[in-house]
Amino acid sequence: MTEYLEHSLTSGSGSGLPLLIQRTLAKQISLSECIGKGRYGEVWRGVWHGENVAVKIFFSRDEASWRRETEIYSTVLLRHENILGYIGSDMTSRSSCTQLWLITHHHPLGSLYDHLNRTTLTHHQFMKICLSAANGLVHLHTEIFGTQGKPAIAHRDIKSKNILMKLNGSCVIADFGLAVTHVQATGEMDVGSNPRVGTKRYMSPEVLEETINTECFESYRRADIYAFGLVLWEVCRRTLSNGIAEDYKPPFYDLVPNDPSFEDMKKVVCIDQQRPNLPNRWASNATLSGMAKLMKECWHHNPNVRLPALRIKKTLVKLASSDIHVHLDLDI
Repeated sequence: MTEYLEHSLTSGSGSGLPLLIQRTLAKQISLSECIGKGRYGEVWRGVWHGENVAVKIFFSRDEASWRRETEIYSTVLLRHENILGYIGSDMTSRSSCTQLWLITHHHPLGSLYDHLNRTTLTHHQFMKICLSAANGLVHLHTEIFGTQGKPAIAHRDIKSKNILMKLNGSCVIADFGLAVTHVQATGEMDVGSNPRVGTKRYMSPEVLEETINTECFESYRRADIYAFGLVLWEVCRRTLSNGIAEDYKPPFYDLVPNDPSFEDMKKVVCIDQQRPNLPNRWASNATLSGMAKLMKECWHHNPNVRLPALRIKKTLVKLASSDIHVHLDLDI
């Protein structure tokens, strides 16, 4: 079956198995345990021909997210070591209910959010996480030209829960239910038809103020960068310097309630123009103070000032190369 998994990554124009095989996928998978629940539905670990796979089962009310992810994965050369590997989608009937399945590679360590809650990081581990996530974002944001190309993609829901940990310590970006695609040659932008919005805690000022130019693809990329800056902050807090790290906290934990409203976030981010605070200990560590500068450039109030993903990646490579605790065979 491994050759199927291998094939699933290289078949046709998109990624995933040939459609004919996809249509019978659900029948071949036995669900073992529920490994996550969210507003969209549930994620299960499934077994498919002896291999572990992840099965995201959408509530039927969120069919738009399932359709969008399936569309993005199947029309696009998304195959990349830092993007969640896609196997296929299926619609199945269980106890007279229609279930929408999205089948992907399984990552037993769970999300970056889970990982940060569980453990502190060495400089090497932290750099591997940041570099691989940035690498995935560069791949998404970049259009690849030619018949075997891919459009540029903006994610629109970047957060630590949508980044998954691989066993080798690097990450993959997941959840394309809100993605927007753009093809430069035709100027065509596909926003999909999903009524769902991103995660309020990670929304950029222009999204909260509703001043974002929805006609312009670059606006969506810049909103991704803002959210990515918040993720970098989450990771840095858990990174050890002088044997110390902060407890895991989500961005704005000290400023908004647990499930903040649009208004809560708007007040903090737009009106008060607050950003997550930077612990004092970072100042005495060259890498963490370099990271502090980088995240400020990502979450700047003015979207035009924010760095492009490639610039972030290059800055991270530079920070890594001047850090004696990081071996640059980071094999990202």
